[in-house]
Amino acid sequence: MALLKTTATILGSTVLYRLNPAVKKYTLRDVGFVPTNNGNFQMERPLDPNSPFNNAIKLKITIAKDLQTLKMSVTSPDGLHPVDIFKSEKNAENVEQFDFVINNLVAREVLLKEE
Repeated sequence: MALLKTTATILGSTVLYRLNPAVKKYTLRDVGFVPTNNGNFQMERPLDPNSPFNNAIKLKITIAKDLQTLKMSVTSPDGLHPVDIFKSEKNAENVEQFDFVINNLVAREVLLKEE
């Protein structure tokens, strides 16, 4: 399992993300993060724009319980293999869905973008 760090990115992206210092635990729950057994917060979102119920590539974000560190990944439907959604044009819809989720987290003041 990858360690949580102060900045995170996904495979194939040059954009770094960090937690907004003003983020609150209730905000994380409001945007869909779920507390894990060890107190961290995790969100898992399918990146299939056609149906959230399909077995699709997933965005996974984990935020430490102290709200200081995070990790992000885009994985295969089984969650075991990292996927580079930027590598192929056939993933354009996945990239669009990824951008939608991330932009929502930025707008809700959960994440900050560092380009």
